[in-house]
Amino acid sequence: MSADGAFVAPITVLVADDQEIVRTGLAMILDAQPGIEVVAQAADGRTAVELARRLRPDVSLLDIRMPGLDGIEATALLAGREVADPLAVVVITTFDLDEYVYAALRAGARGFLLKDAGAALLSQAVRAAAAGDALIAPSVTTRLLRAFADSAPTSGAGGAGGSGGSGVGKAGSDGGVPQPLDPLTAREEEVLLAVARGRTNNEIARELFVTLSTVKSHVANLMTKVGARNRVEVALWAYDTGRVRPGQP
Repeated sequence: MSADGAFVAPITVLVADDQEIVRTGLAMILDAQPGIEVVAQAADGRTAVELARRLRPDVSLLDIRMPGLDGIEATALLAGREVADPLAVVVITTFDLDEYVYAALRAGARGFLLKDAGAALLSQAVRAAAAGDALIAPSVTTRLLRAFADSAPTSGAGGAGGSGGSGVGKAGSDGGVPQPLDPLTAREEEVLLAVARGRTNNEIARELFVTLSTVKSHVANLMTKVGARNRVEVALWAYDTGRVRPGQP
């Protein structure tokens, strides 16, 4: 229920992990959070995809290592670029490996967490994904984006800044990454750099002395201009175009 007494539907979540004790634990943590309801559980990727397509939860929390169909493949089927009506996916894993992060985000995940993240960060990631935002474990955010930019192809096939966005034009002088048909404003460039460094909307608002709604508007404009599906892809585009470079604070 909201502050004014109106009913607010809970954020519905599907939890998929092949280990029952982990799956049950994640579900218990999320069910204990106000405004979040676990509506289904799955022990493998194929079942998770079937349940997600049928129930259409607000967020699907998928383990990477599952039998039959792993979390990366399941993410691509639920949130990939070829999916007409994609669902929000957060990938969770025990393994802090760059290749997992790379694959999960390219597959369409809105978040990436380690299983030791804790209840607060887990619920925050679910709420962010449900709101169309993205949250990645702080321990890997900067490193993974830099690794992602270093290893990702810049021709635009399937990634951020690719040909999928209607606002993206021809390749520029940065090595092949398409540039926006409508150039970024000076303020949008500032917001872009902040997003690329892992700042939240609230942090950006404080840093730039603007309102939260203004930041959200700028992020939405950036997504449209660079052809990104979410703020993770906006950040990747900043690295791909050389606006932010590895080692730069």
